[in-house]
Amino acid sequence: MASFRGIPIRLHFSLVLVLPLLAFAYGGVVRQAVRAAGAPSGTGMGASLLWGLGVAVGLFLSVLIHEMAHVLYALRTGGKVRSITLMIVGGVSEVTELPRRSRDEALMALVGPLTSVGLGALLLLTVWLLHETLAFSPRFALSYLAGLNFFLGAFNLVPAFPMDGGRILRGVLTGRMGLVRATRVASRVGKLFAGLFFVAGLLTFNPFLAFIAFLVFTGAEGESRQVQVRTVLEKLQVEQVMSPRFHGVELDTSLEEALGDLRRAKLLALPATDADRPVGWVVLADLMRVPGPERSVRTVREQVRPAVTVSPGDDAWSALRKLVETQPPLLLVLEQGRLVGTVDGNDLNAAVALHLASAEDREGRWPRWRQERPA
Repeated sequence: MASFRGIPIRLHFSLVLVLPLLAFAYGGVVRQAVRAAGAPSGTGMGASLLWGLGVAVGLFLSVLIHEMAHVLYALRTGGKVRSITLMIVGGVSEVTELPRRSRDEALMALVGPLTSVGLGALLLLTVWLLHETLAFSPRFALSYLAGLNFFLGAFNLVPAFPMDGGRILRGVLTGRMGLVRATRVASRVGKLFAGLFFVAGLLTFNPFLAFIAFLVFTGAEGESRQVQVRTVLEKLQVEQVMSPRFHGVELDTSLEEALGDLRRAKLLALPATDADRPVGWVVLADLMRVPGPERSVRTVREQVRPAVTVSPGDDAWSALRKLVETQPPLLLVLEQGRLVGTVDGNDLNAAVALHLASAEDREGRWPRWRQERPA
C-alpha cells in the first residue's frame, strides 16, 4: 500500500473482507444513536453506512498510527523492522531484531497503547472544540472512534502475545530471568488468557472471542518457539549446520544436464558456478518452466539467480535471517571466495531439532563439521 521509513505497509486480504462488515455494523450503531438522540432526519441507511465506513477506515488508520509508534521507537533504539501489515485483528509490525536492551522492548511495546489512548483523547478534544459547528452524526462518529481507540489501547495491554502487553511483560522479566525464561513465562501467561477468552466465548456464544483465543494461543506458542530457535542458532556457526558442497552446476551446462544434477541430488536448487567460482544458484522451478525441447540448447547462464552468501564463521541465526529476508532457496557458504557448502531451511530445522534433543548439545557442545577439503 505504501512505505514508512523504507518499511513496506501491506494490507492483508482479511481486511478487505471485514471492512464492509464493520461499515455495516458501525453504520447501524450510528443510525440507532441518531434515533435515540432525536437528531434531525436525513440520516438514512445510505448516510449511516457512509458514516460507518468512515469509522471503520478511521479505526484501521488508528491501528496504522499505533504500529508506526512501535516502529519509530524500535528504529530509534537499535531494532529492525521488516514490514507493517494491517489485518482483520489489527496491525502487526514484523520486528526482525529487537532493541538492544530489554527495557527498550517493554517501552517499544508500551508506546503503541499510549498512542491509541492519545488518539482517543485527541478525537474527544476535537469533538469538544467543534461541538457547536458539527452535526450530530459526525460528532457521534468521532466520539465512537475515540472509544474504539481507548479500547484498542486497553486491550493491547493484556499480558499475552501477540498483544503489546505480552511484550511488556517479557521486557520487564528479561532483566531478571534472561530472554528464554522470560519468554516462557510470558507465553504461559498468554496461554492462560487464551483459555479465559475461549471459555468466555463459549459462555457468551461469541465466536469472535473464541477466534481471539486461538490467535493468542498460537501467538504465545509461536513467540516461545521463535526465541527458542534464536537461542539455539545464535550458539551455532554456519559451518556446523551447513551441507558440505564443493561443486556446483557450471554456467555453460545445458538446462537438461542441470535438471539431471538436481534430480540426482534430490534438491530443488543447486549452486551455479563459473570456473568453480560461485555466482548464484539454479532452481528446479525455473528449469521446469522452459519447454522440454529447449532445455538441451539453453544453458544455466540464462536461468541463474544472484547469489546470497554467508561465511562459515557466521552465526546460524544470521543465516536464518538472510533466508527469511531475501527468500532464496538456499544460501551459498563461501570461504575465501570458494564454495564450501550450502544452507537451507532443512539444514537449520535439523540443527535446532538435534540441539534441543541432546543434553550435551544444550550445554553448548556441538560437534564441528570436519571433512577433507580439496587442495
